[in-house]
Amino acid sequence: MKRTGIIVSALVLLMFLMPASGQQLKKTSEQKGYKIGDVATDFRLKNVDNKMVSLSDFKSAKGFIVVFTCNHCPYAKAYQDRVIALNEKYASQGYPVIAINPNDPKLEPIDSFEGMQQRAKEKGFTFPYLLDDGQKIYPQYGASHTPHVFVLKKENGKNIVRYMGAIDDNYANPNDVSHKYVEAAVDQLLAGQPVALSSTKAIGCGIKTAKN
Repeated sequence: MKRTGIIVSALVLLMFLMPASGQQLKKTSEQKGYKIGDVATDFRLKNVDNKMVSLSDFKSAKGFIVVFTCNHCPYAKAYQDRVIALNEKYASQGYPVIAINPNDPKLEPIDSFEGMQQRAKEKGFTFPYLLDDGQKIYPQYGASHTPHVFVLKKENGKNIVRYMGAIDDNYANPNDVSHKYVEAAVDQLLAGQPVALSSTKAIGCGIKTAKN
């Protein structure tokens, strides 16, 4: 009887622990996001012009420079002109910028859709600036900061992640940049070469979400 009681107690303890363990595994998996070489799924998000935008809309694109960014973050603001320059340089070569605001506007009102429209107008954005409504896209990518960049290359009709991380190595002063990570990655892809440095650490503000 004593042995039976021990077995029953062990089973009850195991049943108690299994849901918690499963939940932890799920949370860890959700936070991982894409790895280099993964296929990035398409999305359909509202642009500041109130039109819905998907990657599949860009029929002639060779790939994309997907930038998770926002209005309020000092790091994101410091990089805005450089993001504009990336689009000016590479959109015509087949790698347009697609900017996405991943923040919850309830937690950061400056990052509201109306605020996005105003910022896009002020800065003269020539690329889509999309709202991740419901915050469903940034976790898929594994974006953690603003800005956080993912360079995708079209391969056999799929968008393959070939670079992820920072834009360059000096957010504070563009004149002091030593390594232009995104430019190097896109240049190498355009030349048909593998990306030499495919991952760097994104530096910026943490994404504002009630899920954290």
